[in-house]
Formats: sequence, C-alpha cells, structure tokens
Amino acid sequence: MPLSPDDFARISTAVAKAESESDGEIVTIVARRSDAYHDVALHYAILAMLLVPAWWAAVPQGWIDRWTGALVDWNGELTRPAIMLLMFAKLILAFLFARLLLTWRPLRLALTPGRTKSRRVHRRAVQLFRTSCELKTRGRTGVLIYLSLEERRAEIVADRAIVEKVEPEIWGDAMAVLVDEVKHGRPGAGMVQAVEKVGAVLATILPPEQHNPDELPNRLIVL
Repeated sequence: MPLSPDDFARISTAVAKAESESDGEIVTIVARRSDAYHDVALHYAILAMLLVPAWWAAVPQGWIDRWTGALVDWNGELTRPAIMLLMFAKLILAFLFARLLLTWRPLRLALTPGRTKSRRVHRRAVQLFRTSCELKTRGRTGVLIYLSLEERRAEIVADRAIVEKVEPEIWGDAMAVLVDEVKHGRPGAGMVQAVEKVGAVLATILPPEQHNPDELPNRLIVL
C-alpha cells in the first residue's frame, strides 16, 4: 500500500479540519482493489473455447488435409467420433489455457473493460457507505470518499441530507484530483485534496452548528 505514516496523519488532520467547518462527517477508505474479477477470466476462457470451432471453420481445407495426413495414413480418414473427440479435447485445452493465463491478476485487470471496473468500484463504495456512514449520523450528513487503487477509480457517496442539497456532479473536482494524484503515485496527497474539496462543499450547504459532535472516525481506513 503506497501510503506512509505521514499520509495517514495528513488525511486525519484534513478530515478533522473539514468537519470542524461544517456539520458534515467524512469517512475515507482506501482499498487495494474492489473486486477479484474472476468472472472476467471465466468469460475470456469461454470465449477462447468458442474460438476453436470458429478457427477450424476459417482454416483452408488444404491445411486440414495435411494435418489429417499427419495423424493417419493418406488412405485413411478420421471417423466422426474421432473428429468430435478431437474437437472436444481442443475446446477443453483452449479453456484451461486461457483460464490458467488469467490467474495472473495484472493481466486479468488489464483485460477487464473500464465500464466493468467502474461498476464494481461503485458497487463496493455503496456497500461500504451503508456499513460505515449511512444512518450513523444524527442528521444523515455522512460522506464517504472511497479510493480503489488497482482500478485507479474513486467514488464519493453522500447521505440523504447532502444528496438533497447538491447534485452528484459537484463532486467531480474532488474525484478528478484524487484519481490524478493516484496516477502519479501520490494517493495520500490525492486523498487530502479530495477531503479539502469535499469539506468546502459541505461548509456551504451544512454550516457548523453550535453543538457539532465528531460522530465518525477521522482516520483513514485501509482495506
């Protein structure tokens, strides 16, 4: 995890400062990844298996004749059961090869479509919001800033009192600076800047009340 003890301290300080200037509560979570994407590997393995008959359909007949001649003498021919058994073996080999190749997580992640990553990160962020923020503040003023490192994606999920006052697009600047800093290898700095921008929004829509308790932890949560 590319986060130093100084990053943890700076993030906690930024959260405490932002919460002191508004009635909102900010929770920060960083995860190495949001999903293992094993289903993506399975889909590619099935695709590799389905490409076998497609490849045989596209191969010139001369190639097939020469290949068949290498297996049986020139006067012999493959029976239908033998052909089907051979095809079945090739299907299994293609599936297993692709599945084994995609056990390497960096390759599996690289081949995962961007939209799939975004959906999984969003889904994970909503799950974590429900367990860490939702209904945890008296005024329903919690905000989750979630960063998924391997996908290089971030999500900001807010509770009802905040959603009723701001459009989701208002978090765009905070998410953009966070993702940009992650791409440059500075997730700690990105999280600090995101907290500051979210805090600035909260200060305008939820000014601090006279009694402003600290209801959620300020420390960075690492999963």
